[in-house]
Amino acid sequence: MTLESVNENPVLRHTFEFALLVDAYTAHLYELRRYDLARQLFRSGTSIGANVFEAQHPESRQDFVHKMKIAAKEAAETNFWLLICQHRPGYPPCDHLIAKLDEINRLLSAIISSSKKAKPD
Repeated sequence: MTLESVNENPVLRHTFEFALLVDAYTAHLYELRRYDLARQLFRSGTSIGANVFEAQHPESRQDFVHKMKIAAKEAAETNFWLLICQHRPGYPPCDHLIAKLDEINRLLSAIISSSKKAKPD
């Protein structure tokens, strides 16, 4: 998959951009010596895009929906970690990440919903 093909697909583009933002944000957390939180946030935040990318090569429609649901669960976990960061004094601002994650959640929800309604394979 190329960056050009990623940019043509909104959910791929948003989750890829989000992973890059999470990488940069967790680097700041490492500078603050918040290693455990940084690792958790990095894993869940980048896993969203990894699952969406993996879903592009499903074995079936059910497999596609399943991988998108996993991405949605990872997004929920990421939201948890970001809320902790948002409410801890001295942590870098993360409102931009929360806003981007909300956008991703809307996309994932719409994709899951429409995929469930589609005719079977």
